[in-house]
Amino acid sequence: QVALVESGGGLVQAGGSLRLSCAASGNIYNINYMAWYRQAPGKQREFVARMSSGGSSYYDDSVKGRFTISRDNAKNTASLQMNSLKPEDTAVYYCNALVVNLERRLSEYWGQGTQVTVSS
Repeated sequence: QVALVESGGGLVQAGGSLRLSCAASGNIYNINYMAWYRQAPGKQREFVARMSSGGSSYYDDSVKGRFTISRDNAKNTASLQMNSLKPEDTAVYYCNALVVNLERRLSEYWGQGTQVTVSS
């Protein structure tokens, strides 16, 4: 089993910054990718950013140029630096990972989520 634990959420004014972190632990051989999703009240969960083990990153258009994803493969951690935050960025942010375990099985995992609130 693998656990993903997020941290770093909070309340910030529009234009401000926050940094989210995600730490993966457990039965891990390697992590194919680590990603961030978010879910605003009354809306479906949506993709925010993803980074492969090789360092390739992908972003939703709504956050390009404002958010930056990073990874530390050795520590099985990922971060999301969020700058120039807007009220519409308010959501619960979830860490997501595609993990190869020690038995070489591939599984997807989700964290419990961390609240980000951006006030206008």
